[in-house]
Amino acid sequence: MQLKEQILNTFKTTFGKDPLIVYSPGRINLIGEHTDYNGGFVLPAAIDKKMIVAIAENQSEQGKIYSVDFEEEFAFDLSSFSPKPGHWATYIMGVVAQLQQAGYQVKGFDMVFGGDIPVGAGLSSSAALECATGYALSTLFDFQIPKTSLVHYAQKAEHTFAGVMCGIMDQFASVMGKKDHAIRLDCRSLDFEYFPIALGDYQLLLIDTKVKHSLADSAYNTRRKECEAGVLAAQKVNPEIQDLRDVSLELLAQLDLDANVRLRCKYIIEENQRVIDSCIALENGDLARFGQKVYESHFGLSNEFEVSCEELDFLVDLVKDKQAILGARMMGGGFGGCTINIVHKDEVSQVKKEVSQAYEEKFGRFPEFYLVSPEEGSGTL
Repeated sequence: MQLKEQILNTFKTTFGKDPLIVYSPGRINLIGEHTDYNGGFVLPAAIDKKMIVAIAENQSEQGKIYSVDFEEEFAFDLSSFSPKPGHWATYIMGVVAQLQQAGYQVKGFDMVFGGDIPVGAGLSSSAALECATGYALSTLFDFQIPKTSLVHYAQKAEHTFAGVMCGIMDQFASVMGKKDHAIRLDCRSLDFEYFPIALGDYQLLLIDTKVKHSLADSAYNTRRKECEAGVLAAQKVNPEIQDLRDVSLELLAQLDLDANVRLRCKYIIEENQRVIDSCIALENGDLARFGQKVYESHFGLSNEFEVSCEELDFLVDLVKDKQAILGARMMGGGFGGCTINIVHKDEVSQVKKEVSQAYEEKFGRFPEFYLVSPEEGSGTL
């Protein structure tokens, strides 16, 4: 609990009183990539890396914040504030703005925050900060905001203040996570169900490429348009169709589509089914079958949806014949970030050693490794 102690001590030193301490975790997505904006299924889990917030009332009209990670103070007037593009305080102010718009009377507060979620690795450190802020303010001022509402406020903060039109998965996993479980989230209805992650002799190992290619944003927008083109074509045959999840592979084969659009749609339709198949495998404790679905997901992302990159493909190709690894795939939007790997506990250090060496030989730099396990969502420490 070094992080908690550091934040507590920093708060007492900075503001001279005892705070309330809450946390919200980062997240992984086990399978179900790019399905969220297609009204499909995702399978995220909260992880044991978190953002911690210490907070107390301050009898003023200001929010006064200190970031332990940036070693920087920031203050804003609760009656008049606006986004500060590129600044960490934007995420916090965005949440305050959402709560105010919803009618909650946010009073002056002092806050210190910090976390151990690697930034830029695709583990949703920004969503964790938004969710921790919302949970902290709700608890401090006894707003008793339902958890599902906190999820929406955090997502809207990202849209309106940070200017990122994210889906709802990151915030949902951060708030609603459950220890040793994944959440199958229906991104259309927001119905959700927990599925056990009983890994036994295996662990989840993230391997960070340490790259983010500039293609990411433009390719994301293009993929969305390609998926929408598939839906429009399908609606001409059946006007009841809302999203690609309503399209079967049989119907897809009949549609007059550009070759790229057909491939993108095929991936999404199959990925939705893979999420459902993965949940059955997890319920049955069939880790080998789950691992196979994870590999299939990467193949689809790389060859059909085409959002992988040389580094991600290299990491998956490197481990796919290793007996110690049941499954591996790129995780997140693509063009960089992490691969997620299901690795036998006894082989973790050997895998890290071999991957480090091979990656450094190929790309001239070392990857980062993070062992993660599924944990509880937002709570009080």
